[in-house]
Amino acid sequence: MLATTEPPEAAPPGLAARIDAATPPGRDRAVDALRAFAILGVVLGHWLVTALIVTGGGELRAASPLAAMPAFTPISWVLQTLALFFLVGGYTAAKGYRPGDRWASWPRRRLVRLMRPVPFLLAAWVPMAGALLWAGLSPGTIHALIKLVLSPLWFLAVYGTLTALTPLIVRFHRRAGTLPAVAVVLALTAAIDLVRFGLDGPEWIGWGTVLTGWLVPFLLGIAWADGTLGSRRAAAAMLAGGVAATAALVACAGYPASMVGVPGAEVSNLNPPTLAAVAFGIAQAGLALLVRDRLARWMRRPRAWAPVALANLAAMTIFLWHQTAMMTVTVAALTVTRTAPGLHTAPDHPAWALERLAWLPAFAAALAGLLALAHRFERPSRT
Repeated sequence: MLATTEPPEAAPPGLAARIDAATPPGRDRAVDALRAFAILGVVLGHWLVTALIVTGGGELRAASPLAAMPAFTPISWVLQTLALFFLVGGYTAAKGYRPGDRWASWPRRRLVRLMRPVPFLLAAWVPMAGALLWAGLSPGTIHALIKLVLSPLWFLAVYGTLTALTPLIVRFHRRAGTLPAVAVVLALTAAIDLVRFGLDGPEWIGWGTVLTGWLVPFLLGIAWADGTLGSRRAAAAMLAGGVAATAALVACAGYPASMVGVPGAEVSNLNPPTLAAVAFGIAQAGLALLVRDRLARWMRRPRAWAPVALANLAAMTIFLWHQTAMMTVTVAALTVTRTAPGLHTAPDHPAWALERLAWLPAFAAALAGLLALAHRFERPSRT
């Protein structure tokens, strides 16, 4: 008789396959893919259009290549992805909300993970700021660094507010309908802009659009969740209408073409959001809804899904710490050389963009190290 041999053991599945197998069957992977893309846009946007340059007095100050090179403005159209955050936020909030949920328990349940990493970030920067002072950095430099660290917190404040108000927003949407609800919020945003820009109203009134402006994509996310925006025709209309409205506002109403703030510019489309930024966000939402089915099919591939799943697991940590990663590399390089191209030099020439790209792997490595230290504070504790 021929000797028989045992079949070789199957090789253990790779990381991508294990992540794919561990994902709940009902998980909406297209939504997670949109969130991951939004996170990537924010991170790359800050790393590419925010520079910390050395001034004549030896201090670091923030600068933007968009101020000196407006030809790079289209980059802001790709990397300004905040509307996608609010679209996905409205979708997930509406999916998670039940009419019988108690008002007090809703925001606590939804906001715990969102806000969990914030205290650690603030606590970590107290000794870090002291260490930088001890190392000889000027107070002006430290002020510029801390300003960049704190800048993402406005997003969490607005996102958290809209999430906490989800029961009221869902009720408003159901009673009014998608088009009337969005039209009312758009009209409020337009009225604020009219008072601010057309009637020379006070600047502070513009901050009302921080809520009304981002409420628009949040409402669209709620409409997506209940099936109101299920058709490709509606998504195409949002894309075409948003693009046309944005172009008209920029060409005819004097709104900036850049969808991010540019140092030295009289008006920013983002701080606070203008009607042009809201129209642009509607176009982004329409495009997202058009590609969602294709995204869902793509996310069935384990190798495509794995990085998206990992990015979603550490979403808030990435969001909060990516600026610190960039600053860590910048300050560390400052101790070696004061003129690192693309890092400490003024972003006022086309070659700077290529020089900056070369630093992205260093920023990513620093962020990976910070994630290893900080991600545990995003996950709920296990007892």
